[in-house]
Amino acid sequence: MSNKLTALLVAIALIGGLLSSMMFTVGERNYALVFALGEVKRVIRDPGLHFKLPPPFQNVVMLDRRLLTISFQEPERIQTSEKKNLLIDSFVKWRIADPRLYYVTFAGNERAAIARLQAQIRDALNASVNIRTVKDVVALERDVIMTEVLENVKRRAEPLGVEVVDVRLMRIEFAPEIAESVFRRMESERLRVANELRSIGAAEGEKIRASADRERQQILAEAYARAQSIMGEGDAQAAELYRKAYGQDSDFFSFYRSLEAYREAFGKQSDVMVVDPSSDFFRYMKSATGGVVPASVR
Repeated sequence: MSNKLTALLVAIALIGGLLSSMMFTVGERNYALVFALGEVKRVIRDPGLHFKLPPPFQNVVMLDRRLLTISFQEPERIQTSEKKNLLIDSFVKWRIADPRLYYVTFAGNERAAIARLQAQIRDALNASVNIRTVKDVVALERDVIMTEVLENVKRRAEPLGVEVVDVRLMRIEFAPEIAESVFRRMESERLRVANELRSIGAAEGEKIRASADRERQQILAEAYARAQSIMGEGDAQAAELYRKAYGQDSDFFSFYRSLEAYREAFGKQSDVMVVDPSSDFFRYMKSATGGVVPASVR
């Protein structure tokens, strides 16, 4: 009885082991290649539970189907059309597009695939950068270069079963042997631009000051003309008032004007006058009536 039970358990274990060797699970992040005697029989892209023949009749190899990244450990030294060396740091996004072709090309070795793609990227960068100047690479045509490199590498990677999704230039620097000379040239160029801007600013400042002075002179001239006009009107009104006052009492007006003349003439003790004492200027000094008979006497 025990021998039969043992044999049954052994049979169940063998059957279970056989069944487990015939089943495998494909995750969402993988492709599955089913091999039979070293030949790819099936490519499984759908995730889930799948079946195959037990080894050695069939076996399974998993490949990564995610978006992968290639980053260069050291920047690539690439020469421009001006024979200037640039250090370009880049990265590439890629994935396996055709699992069967990819495995045939690289035997499933991801390092071999990365090395091949790095070489292709290096060649594409050289092809695009060698025909351009430093200014084009650094500033003017950077996006154009990335597009060219992407199209170039994508076309060359397609026969390898690889899809190149994106290529980016992260950093572009001058090689150490030319960085100092380039920086000096850039500094002199910026200094020239600064001096030019200063001269333009000085010229504009002179124009503004000249315009302000011209406006100032015009305003002063208009104000002076207005003041003279007002003064003329005031003098005319004063003359009219004097005329009316003189018409009412000419003797008093003459006396008042003489007093004003005395005040102006004798206002300072240091003043010296050389005048004939018998002149008409002193007539009110000689007589309170100025030599005129008062109206009450007349």
